Amino acid sequence: MTEKEILALLRDVRHPGRGDKDIVELGMVHSVDGSTVTLAFPKRRDPLAEYLIGATRAALIRGGIKDPEVRTVVLEEAAPKKKAAEFDTECLRNVRHIVGVASGKGGVGKSTVAVNLACALARLGYKVGLADADVYGPSVPLMTGTEGAQPMAEEIDGRELIVPLEKYGVKWMSIGYFAERGQALIWRGPMASNALKQMILQVKWGPLDFLLVDMPPGTGDIHISLLQEIPLEGAVLVTTPQEVALADVEKGAAMFRNKNIERPIFGLIENMAWFTPAEHPDEKYYIFGRDGGARMAEELGIELLGRIPLVQGIRESGDVGEPAALGTRPDAAAFLDLATRLAAKLG
Repeated sequence: MTEKEILALLRDVRHPGRGDKDIVELGMVHSVDGSTVTLAFPKRRDPLAEYLIGATRAALIRGGIKDPEVRTVVLEEAAPKKKAAEFDTECLRNVRHIVGVASGKGGVGKSTVAVNLACALARLGYKVGLADADVYGPSVPLMTGTEGAQPMAEEIDGRELIVPLEKYGVKWMSIGYFAERGQALIWRGPMASNALKQMILQVKWGPLDFLLVDMPPGTGDIHISLLQEIPLEGAVLVTTPQEVALADVEKGAAMFRNKNIERPIFGLIENMAWFTPAEHPDEKYYIFGRDGGARMAEELGIELLGRIPLVQGIRESGDVGEPAALGTRPDAAAFLDLATRLAAKLG
C-alpha cells in the first residue's frame, strides 16, 4: 500500500479535542514507512494520545494492513508564530497628497499617463513619488528605464523599509522590481492585496508633495482593499474618447462615489484625444471619436483636467524608458499643462 493510500486511511482518525479535525490535517503524521506509522506529539502530554494511537492502529487494520505498528515521537514545541506584519501609514506621514490614477478598463494608457504626470509634476518643482499598484501587469520599470534594478531595504526604528528607486526627479516603486521580466504573478486576491500594501506602506517615501498610485484597471477586490487601507485623498480617471472606454469610466466613478468608499474624483483625463502626425503638428485626426471625454466629464459632474494627443513619440519614449513629459514636443506640453492644473486644484 502506498503512502498516499495510508494517509487516506488516516483521515478517518479525528482528534476530538482539536475541532474534530483529522490527524493528517493537523500535521500529526510524522512519517509513514511501510506498515509503520509515526505520530508526532508536542512535549506537553496530549491527554488523548493513547486514544489516537489506538484509533490509528484500528484505521490501518480496517484498511487491510496486517499487524501495523504505530510509533510516537515527541517534538519540541515550535515558537509561537509571530503575527503577520501589520501595515500602518507611518511612512506616508510626510506625504501631502496621495492621488490614485485609475481607469475603468485596460488599454487606455493609464500607466503612461501616470508616469508622465509624475515626471511633469517633478519638472514643475514638486517632490513626487509613484507607486505602481498594477500588481498583475506592472509597467513602470519599462517606462522609466529601471528594469533590472532592485530596490534596497533599510531598517529604520526597528522596521524594514524598501528604499524606492529615484530617476527623473521621481521616486519609483513597483512589484515589477521583484519579478523577472515575463514572469507571471499568479496571485489570488488576498496575496495581491498584501503585495500592494507593501509596495505603498512599507516604503521609505520621505517628504513628498505628491504620491501617485497607478491603480490596476477595473473595480475589483484589489481596488477595494486599496481604497479602504490606503489614505488616498482622491483620484483622477483616465479614458479614451470611444464609447466602450467611456462606459467603463462610469463604473470607475461609481466605485469612488460608493457610500463605503466616498473618495473625490479630481477630474477626467482624455488620453489619445486626437492623432497628430509628427510632420504636421498642427493637424488633428479624431480617430477614436471627438469630445467623448468632455461629454463624459460633464455627465459625471467632474472637470476635464486634460486632453493628451495620440503621438507616436509617447509610445516610443515609453518603450525606451524616457517619458515624453521630459521633452519639448506638444505631448510634453500637454502633460505639463495637466500637472499644472492638478497641482492648482489640490493646492
